[in-house]
Amino acid sequence: MAEFFRGLRGALEDKPLPYVWVPEWHESGHGLHLHFAVNTFVRHRLIEDVWGRGFVSIKRITGQRHGAPKVEGARIAARYLSKYVAKTFDSEDLGGRHRYEVAQGFQPRAVRFTATSDDEALERSIDLMGGALPARFWSSAETEDWQGPPARWVQWT
Repeated sequence: MAEFFRGLRGALEDKPLPYVWVPEWHESGHGLHLHFAVNTFVRHRLIEDVWGRGFVSIKRITGQRHGAPKVEGARIAARYLSKYVAKTFDSEDLGGRHRYEVAQGFQPRAVRFTATSDDEALERSIDLMGGALPARFWSSAETEDWQGPPARWVQWT
């Protein structure tokens, strides 16, 4: 994937190219494909040429209001990709692969806080998300053979 995005950035005149990609197992369970988003329109043919490894399907993520701040479009793209990140919690192991990856230099800012309970952590998270309730919550306690320390994951749509 790093090679693909270097090639794509090169084809776009080496301008900084923020992106995020998420792998997903094919429905058959054989092989991975990926979903990705960038902050600019890229022609289908250019993606095919740079990818050079088979089938390419693209779609423009819609829903942003005309004249809305760019962050609105980013949130729409994040909602779209979060569906695929969420699926990896319910599917087979990704074999050490990342659940998602972002372009170097464009990693999201970490927001750290401490809490003394799951409920307090969830309450603080809801406050940080502007009071919106999460659409999905996952806990390692739900996974019978979980081997690591307790983990939680919350998704907002």
